[in-house]
Amino acid sequence: MTTPLIRDLTRYLDAWAPPAYQESYDNAGLIVGDPNVPVTGVLVSLDATEAIVDEAIAMNCNVIVAHHPIVFKGLKKLNGKNYVERTVIKAIKNDIAIFAAHTNLDSVAGGVNYHIASRLGLQNVQILAPKAQTLSKLVVYVPDADLPAVLSAMYEAGAGQIANYDHCSFRVGGIGTFRPLDGANPVVGEIAKDETVTEQRLEVVLSTYLESAVVRAMQQAHSYEVPAYDLYTLSNVNQTVGSGAVGDLPEPMDERTWLAHLKTTMNATVVRYTPLRNKPVQRVAVCGGAGSFLLPDAIRAGADVFVTADYKYHEFFDADSRIVICDIGHYESEVFTKDLIAQHLRDKFTTFAVILAVTDTNPVRYFF
Repeated sequence: MTTPLIRDLTRYLDAWAPPAYQESYDNAGLIVGDPNVPVTGVLVSLDATEAIVDEAIAMNCNVIVAHHPIVFKGLKKLNGKNYVERTVIKAIKNDIAIFAAHTNLDSVAGGVNYHIASRLGLQNVQILAPKAQTLSKLVVYVPDADLPAVLSAMYEAGAGQIANYDHCSFRVGGIGTFRPLDGANPVVGEIAKDETVTEQRLEVVLSTYLESAVVRAMQQAHSYEVPAYDLYTLSNVNQTVGSGAVGDLPEPMDERTWLAHLKTTMNATVVRYTPLRNKPVQRVAVCGGAGSFLLPDAIRAGADVFVTADYKYHEFFDADSRIVICDIGHYESEVFTKDLIAQHLRDKFTTFAVILAVTDTNPVRYFF
């Protein structure tokens, strides 16, 4: 069995959490390393630090897959003056690649926030704030004989998926007309003569970042020299891409029972929360990491509580008795992302070890 290369690993991760869905400020992807090197082992961590690189060396792992990118802003020098530069230098010296799946993994259904929801026992989980303008529609006119090949090629390239359904399309028959001019090489018809052909108007929805790949696949499968097609950007929200998640507990909990459940389940040292409302908790909104920007969405979704991190003092006032904010800490809200990533990699790759890092990278300590 051929040993996968680092590029095989990163392609799989990018297909799961497409880089197109990372926020503009982010730096997900392969940060350090040669994509053409075989993978000897993968260490999965929340952060990439010097200690994590040391652990990778000890475990014979030449790839670190982290949630947080070690390089967030541009590096102008590499002289070891801070922990970022020292980590990158150590990784390069020891031929260890560093890959990050950050806000792109936050943004996909089944990603970070769905994993938090799963740990908390939520049901009927959905994206809390779906993104708009991430979908396109391709309309192409296809002769009847080409239809199976064109559809198959576009599906293979990623078109035709709507939420939990794939191979989605719409078609309607009609008559296409054209006249080949000098220099044309028509499959049907003759130069300078009008031609009519029975065709299907075929429509498929696709993620906007896949436009080039899907159009290319369509053109290669289509028998016409120049297929006629239209490409539209859709305003629809994408129910599988966005920020945060919201779901329901199987049964309502009283607020203090909920706080104990949250603290235990997420292994939180403390839970900072706004005044309780003396109402049962059943609908729960979550956002791993800093999620205060989603508070209006959580309230609109009818959530009783909002689980997130990094709330500032004055931001807690924004709950305004409409919801209970539960801040469990940044590390605590996302550390179990390691388990999510590791399980995906273990399900896909069987020729190398996927190891959970044991190094505690939390920079925050608590005194009791």
